[in-house]
Amino acid sequence: MEPSKTALVAIDLQGGVVGRTTVPHSTSDVMERTRRLAESLRQRGGTVVYVRVDINDFLILPVDKPFREANAPRLPESMSELVPESGIQPGDLVVTKRHWGAFAGTDLESQLRERGIETVVITGVASQAGVESTVRQGTGLGFAFVVVEDACAALEVEEHRYPFENIFPRIALVRSTDEVIAAIA
Repeated sequence: MEPSKTALVAIDLQGGVVGRTTVPHSTSDVMERTRRLAESLRQRGGTVVYVRVDINDFLILPVDKPFREANAPRLPESMSELVPESGIQPGDLVVTKRHWGAFAGTDLESQLRERGIETVVITGVASQAGVESTVRQGTGLGFAFVVVEDACAALEVEEHRYPFENIFPRIALVRSTDEVIAAIA
């Protein structure tokens, strides 16, 4: 991997997500491995992106917004904020998504293209939702993906197992944290 053309994209390591029980890897393990990947990539001139979902604006279509704003209780903003344990540092990019995938309705694609990124290393929660949706959208845009199995997790074993056995091997490389760090070095 050429670090200057590689970005780490970490999905949903935020207050409303990381407190949940995940499998087969805990969110604390996902965050620790994401931190290691981010540090390795930063040291070699790569790009680090943290994606968060706006819990209060998730999947709201423009037509739904007036109704939602008038009738739905707002959740604490802390649920949408990235947690320090995720490894985020000043200078990292932050993208706020309002859909399952990080490319839909955000500037993630343009941010990556401006930096000459060709390969995206992806981590986060949940494997079958935010991670899978981002990989599917990004491969359609021409980015190459490396999905870090031991730095992803889901709420149910099957939700993690299925994409790693049936989806990701067809559209991306699946590697461990240590394999990716060795490839970056």
